[in-house]
Amino acid sequence: MERLRRRLGVPDAVVIGLGSMLGAGVFVVFAPAAAAAGGAGLLVALALAGFIAFCNATSSARLAARYPESGGTYVYGRERLNPFAGFLAGWGFVVGKTASCAAMALTIGAYLWPGQARLVAVAAVVAVTAVNLRGIGKTAAATKVLVVVVLAVLALVAVAGVAAGDVRLDRLTEAGGSVRGVLTAAGLLFFAFAGYARIATLGEEVRDPERTIPRAVPLALGVVLAVYLLLAVVAVGVLGADRLAASAAPLVDVVTAAGLPDLAWLVRAGATVAVTGVLLSLLAGVGRTLLAMARRHDLPGALAAVHPVHRVPHRAELAVAAVVILVVALGDVRGAIGFSSCTVLVYYAITNASALTLGPDPTRKLPVRALAVAGLVGCLLLAVNLPPASVLAGFGVLALGATWYALRPRP
Repeated sequence: MERLRRRLGVPDAVVIGLGSMLGAGVFVVFAPAAAAAGGAGLLVALALAGFIAFCNATSSARLAARYPESGGTYVYGRERLNPFAGFLAGWGFVVGKTASCAAMALTIGAYLWPGQARLVAVAAVVAVTAVNLRGIGKTAAATKVLVVVVLAVLALVAVAGVAAGDVRLDRLTEAGGSVRGVLTAAGLLFFAFAGYARIATLGEEVRDPERTIPRAVPLALGVVLAVYLLLAVVAVGVLGADRLAASAAPLVDVVTAAGLPDLAWLVRAGATVAVTGVLLSLLAGVGRTLLAMARRHDLPGALAAVHPVHRVPHRAELAVAAVVILVVALGDVRGAIGFSSCTVLVYYAITNASALTLGPDPTRKLPVRALAVAGLVGCLLLAVNLPPASVLAGFGVLALGATWYALRPRP
């Protein structure tokens, strides 16, 4: 079996995790989450989503160090539970993240050229796939540039909101939504954190994975959670929950409300860069999950090919790009976040169930088994409290995958 080349150290792995997470939550998810939970509820939901993501990150890091190969929870489920659990995780990841890729591409189009959003989205998918096909080293280098730009833009928004805006802290204590509204918002916000697993899905390309992955995952997650909390406080404090919930571009509205409308174009450009970074690493992760599934004959074996020069799963990445382009041509952004969150939360529920079979870890001070239980329960709780249409679509597609698994021809 052809293997991918190990090129990524801790800094590269952290950067890929940041590139996967920064963008979606800040530029896309805050508004619908505020609509579901209100101002104070938004912060509670963000903290809850961050805690569940931390639980999942702990389980993912332990499993990725034990099984340092491409595929993430598809591999862990097969090895620690049973082949069907692995398949369900891989299927959920592929369909959910394919929807996410399409949503991100359409977001790029909406920011750059609203009148031709689909055309720009297709061009973005083609360009990003071309970068990924050159090798994971190129992906890490490109993502590093994107992360620096995005952090600079987000810092600008925070400084503008605090220095020039009217940040009313009393808005942070206004009555929030219902308990179910907070859970719905947390499920939507989880979409913003899910990129940390990209480090695990690239496990076969990480140097010294037993050391690198457990360090890189919490580092990336911690940075992103701090950034999200800061920007959530600024956005709610400047705009208030109602205005934030109705906003199509919350961070643009923050700088505008701060009396700096000339900076709006810079924020829009930053949003485009951020989403491009998410799309870059997301397509790489989905392609490697397809590679792992094809290696085990859960998908056509032709997808298991590795390019002889660039050492990337080129057929799998091209197949993902083709499906994303099809979804871009036929679908829209609305509903994609909820659908993706539902299937990905099921994916992480399987991650935590797999981690529970590892037993205690005397080398770590954290209560890893308790965190795995909390992650498993939390993922399922958030999944069933998403908007009903997202729950029906997500579990319906998972059921279709399970049916195909039962009926598929065996090798």
